[in-house]
Amino acid sequence: MHNGTNRRAPEIKQDSASIKGAFADFMGAFEAFRETNDRRLGELERRASGDVVTDEKLARIDTAMDEHKRVLDELVLKRARPSLGRGGAESMETLEHKGAFESYLRHGDEGRLRQLEAKAFSYGSDPDGGYLVPDELDAEIGKRLADISPIRSLATVRQVSGAVLKKPFAVSGMAVGWVGETEARPQTDAPKLAEMQFPTMELYAMPAATASLLDDAAVDLDGWMTAEVEAAFAEQEGAAFVNGDGVKKPKGFLNYPTVDNADWAWGKLGTIATGAAGAFAGADPSDTLIEAIYALKAGHRRNASFVMNRKTQGVIRAFKDADGHYLWQPPASADGQASLMGFPVVEAEDMPDIAEDADAIAFGDFKRGYLVVDRAGVRVLRDPYSAKPYVLFYTTKRVGGGVQNFEAIKLIRFSA
Repeated sequence: MHNGTNRRAPEIKQDSASIKGAFADFMGAFEAFRETNDRRLGELERRASGDVVTDEKLARIDTAMDEHKRVLDELVLKRARPSLGRGGAESMETLEHKGAFESYLRHGDEGRLRQLEAKAFSYGSDPDGGYLVPDELDAEIGKRLADISPIRSLATVRQVSGAVLKKPFAVSGMAVGWVGETEARPQTDAPKLAEMQFPTMELYAMPAATASLLDDAAVDLDGWMTAEVEAAFAEQEGAAFVNGDGVKKPKGFLNYPTVDNADWAWGKLGTIATGAAGAFAGADPSDTLIEAIYALKAGHRRNASFVMNRKTQGVIRAFKDADGHYLWQPPASADGQASLMGFPVVEAEDMPDIAEDADAIAFGDFKRGYLVVDRAGVRVLRDPYSAKPYVLFYTTKRVGGGVQNFEAIKLIRFSA
């Protein structure tokens, strides 16, 4: 254990130095952005139009900021990856399952794994459906998905053993009333309930390995499997949680019916228009952001976040308040989040770009507003035949999702 720690120390030190350098580069780009944008605004005040050279420089700096932030995010994510099964005591059953699973991955030996899972009455013991991965690997995939799938990291996540989660919701709130100490308690009106269903759909990935990789005892197969699967799962999940149509995939929050927020009703998401088609309003563009913030009830507003893609965030970076302060602020630390008017900004590249009638910005309490449903267990089926000389690992999990509280999320629509 002592030797392993010594080997790991230089790695951690190097990662920390890289993150520190990347964060410094990002903050330097932000300072250059502010200086150049202030110069551009000064030029606009002195004459009707800005200088083309200054505008081009601002666009280049904005792009550089996005690139520095991307590199920084990747470095922070890499450092956050824990080593699987390295800490704490493990039961004999856990160690036995891990050993049997690794033997299955490397050599296709399914005898021990089948016996263990049959003994545990596991529904994953059917070789045609694959075998359940060890608990550590399952938990690691789930954790990393939360790190790199932005909506999952914001939403409520529930794990179920069945195919569908059914959830009642009191649309009109709980019925209550005031009474005196000795007075009779009259029956209250029955609350209006809505039953919401969140089915889980199958999500799969199929990483391939060479025989030499599987034969190399020094290769950490748990780590390799996690790295191969998590990015593929997170990419598909992230797109579905935003834009999914609910057919063989989760239903994204942008795929629900919408209505002007003044006419909001249950079952629809309220929208706030910018006042200009495909753009923010020419005068006081930040007023739309303020309107979206106060469109939420106070209870939802406390834990709310802005969700948008990098391109939209680039437009908002230039906004100032009446005192000349920038509304968008960079993260205070390397693993922190940028903020807009005091609320976190979450980057979701599956959000649409600013365009006419596009709902390019969402604002809300996604913990209350959106629900992610995971069916317990990740399965792996080894296939050495379909793509010789490679061995395929058909890896599946079941996941669902949808809006669970329609008043907790608002959308900013770029329309007149």
